[in-house]
Amino acid sequence: MQDSDPHSAPIRPGQPRVVPRPEHNISRANISEQALRVLYRLRQENFQAHLVGGGVRDLLLGHEPKDFDVATDATPEQVRQVFRNCRLIGRRFRLAHVHFGRDIIEVATFRGSGSDDGEDADRQMRDGLIVRDNIYGSIEEDALRRDFTINALYYDIADFALIDYAGGIDDLRAGRLRLIGDPVKRYREDPVRMLRAVRFACKLGFTIEPATERPLFELGHLLRDIPAARLFDELLKLFHSGYGLEVFEKLRHYGLFGHLFPATEACLAREDHDFPITFVSRGLTNTDKRLAEDKPITPAFLYAILLWEPVRRRWEELVAHGMASIEAILLASSEICVDQQPLVAIPKRFSLPMREIWALQPRLEQRDGKRPYRLMTHPRFRAAYDFLVLRAEAGEADPELAAWWTRFQDASSQERARMTEPGARRKRRPRRRRKPSGSSGESAG
Repeated sequence: MQDSDPHSAPIRPGQPRVVPRPEHNISRANISEQALRVLYRLRQENFQAHLVGGGVRDLLLGHEPKDFDVATDATPEQVRQVFRNCRLIGRRFRLAHVHFGRDIIEVATFRGSGSDDGEDADRQMRDGLIVRDNIYGSIEEDALRRDFTINALYYDIADFALIDYAGGIDDLRAGRLRLIGDPVKRYREDPVRMLRAVRFACKLGFTIEPATERPLFELGHLLRDIPAARLFDELLKLFHSGYGLEVFEKLRHYGLFGHLFPATEACLAREDHDFPITFVSRGLTNTDKRLAEDKPITPAFLYAILLWEPVRRRWEELVAHGMASIEAILLASSEICVDQQPLVAIPKRFSLPMREIWALQPRLEQRDGKRPYRLMTHPRFRAAYDFLVLRAEAGEADPELAAWWTRFQDASSQERARMTEPGARRKRRPRRRRKPSGSSGESAG
């Protein structure tokens, strides 16, 4: 795809832009001790050793990097010979992980360009999708094999210079996200790059340059070719990074969300104007808030939020056809999960508590006698209660029900006894959904 953006200079192989130490802000004082040990040790063994990727990008932006990755001309096997605390992982991309207790420094060998016909045994492609890529090459080839220009910057431990083959420094300064090479081809090689584009745009507050952005509207169907387990991991990076609401909005803007959660998207597309994505938006806002406050979060609650609308609608349909409420919620949960699992594979350690959160919703309506006491001992009670609060704030559940459970948890034993007496509350007719208020509450994230 040709790019008409005047700011998008073509990327040409050749001499890199080298920024000496006095002219950039990266200091070894801001690099982890473990990463420095790996860099220096590789250098001592006469290998090239560079800090690369997000760590370099974040240091240049003045952020604290989450990870430090190393690139080298040493093969994975050679890295393992240098470090006894090293494990080799991956088939699609062979990597070396150097372990320092719980900390891991990822070491990648410079990738080569290889051939585009996919016939090399170490580089295999299927319909444009890279399924294996273990051809090694030079630092220049490695730079041009990376995804975005801002992730193709190298910090050389030999002289502390910054090396840029792809124009990443200019894009970083301009707040611009740009793929290296032809965007359509690069997205076809690895469709997850579309999700990474959304993630970096949200995380960094960058704009996506036009040629990189246009295919996002057209190539979402390629996500169906990605293993469902990998998509689960990628979506956690998206939604559990503190900007989940913005991620959700961008995914819907580009039409990507519907390829990941088609049942949810179908429900949201039918929403009345008074209730557009209110529940999901509140849930993701709450998750972002908890992350900002360093409170615990769980993927079970996240996916309970993202899949609730199709579960709720199916639940109501089954109840309307005469099925008991608790039985109906269990069947609805099962049906939606079965349909969703081939798209984004939720591990059982998260899908089971997610379904328990849903299953407790009708039980929260039972407030007489000993039932509330028993329910409070359930291991998912707190998450189910937080879920109910979000439903009430979105206008989908009765606010009085959520308020009752809030009072009950803090009430004395005498007050609890009064609250659970038969006839303590007047029977209410089923509420119609109302327009949500502007308040926001807590959730389990």
